[in-house]
Amino acid sequence: MSLLAKLEILGAAAKYDTCASTASTRRVVKTTGYIGIPTRSGLCHSFLPDGRCITLLKVLYTNKCIHDCRYCFNSSCTIRNRTSFEPQELVRLFINLYLRNYVEGLFLSSGVCANAEKTMEDMIEVVKLLRMKENFEGYVHLKILPGTPYSLIKEGAEYADRISVNCEAPNVSRFRELSGTKEFKTDILRRIAWIKGLKARKYIPAGHTTQFVVGGAGESDKELLKMSLWLYEKMNLNRAYYSAFHPVEGTPLEKVSPTPVIREHRLYQADWLLRKYDFKFSELELAFDDNDNIPLTKDPKILIANANPDWFPLEINEAGYRDLLRVPGIGPRSARRIINLRKHKIAIENFRQLSHIGVVLKRARPYISISRKRQTQLDNFIENQDGSEKLRVMF
Repeated sequence: MSLLAKLEILGAAAKYDTCASTASTRRVVKTTGYIGIPTRSGLCHSFLPDGRCITLLKVLYTNKCIHDCRYCFNSSCTIRNRTSFEPQELVRLFINLYLRNYVEGLFLSSGVCANAEKTMEDMIEVVKLLRMKENFEGYVHLKILPGTPYSLIKEGAEYADRISVNCEAPNVSRFRELSGTKEFKTDILRRIAWIKGLKARKYIPAGHTTQFVVGGAGESDKELLKMSLWLYEKMNLNRAYYSAFHPVEGTPLEKVSPTPVIREHRLYQADWLLRKYDFKFSELELAFDDNDNIPLTKDPKILIANANPDWFPLEINEAGYRDLLRVPGIGPRSARRIINLRKHKIAIENFRQLSHIGVVLKRARPYISISRKRQTQLDNFIENQDGSEKLRVMF
């Protein structure tokens, strides 16, 4: 099979792996003779805040796999065009794409061909050749396969900027619904614990991540988020990714209904509240319905705010940082700006000022007051659906 034919198959098969990392903190110590910059990498076709489009070559080393994951496009129970790269040819392909300015980094994942140890050795060989032979110093994300020995994880961590192990499910019982050839505690969690130790020893400068298949095993949002929180707190995980389940023809779950993408979005919103907004899990539980899921029609932050009417209205010129984060439409950046203005003896006088510092007024208005007033007179215009402006009535 030609190299381009392999790329077409193995590149397409890699689309199910998700990671939106954008950079590494690793410093390049070489002064000449190298290519690539580790701080200029991210997800394929992702846009950074400065407007640059960043691309990774996201590809599988092989789509041959001994595991029977019931949702997976590359499962051993499906019939596909099976192929693999050789380390040298994947390196040659990547360097050619890099020199033509098509990609800036590598995201390397794989099925498990024969056994995890042999496949992982080949994947690490790819990264070693890039680093040692081609002098590539750009960003590399290396997927760690279930069951990989510690020695190979450590070796991979010496060359990669970020590594990851996919949890796929939030607990043992749900995991068994997805795979009968892997063990959740030994093949997955033990490897994550090893990676935590390597991160503490200053390996993997961009940290480690995991990914869940949302809806494939009938798990609830509460189960997923509880597991993510445990990984953040106990395993020093950098990021959990949530991938909405979509049935694949030829797999045992091909008749199962797909998971709405909006559910994936709600999980990211809730995850953000835990990681960036310092919400407690007990607060997050206020957003769950009777089935322990976040309603698809509502932002979880708004659900939590509405469940705590005694918190509001919050006086914007007196509230602390943590209380400001409880207000829909106020994020960490705008909350810090409000606190900094207060430190400089500058009071917020109207809603227009809040808008200028990044507060989303459409969300925040019902939950805040300014100098004990919940509206001002002339500043508060809202935009109708037809685009016209209308004076908002005071209350």
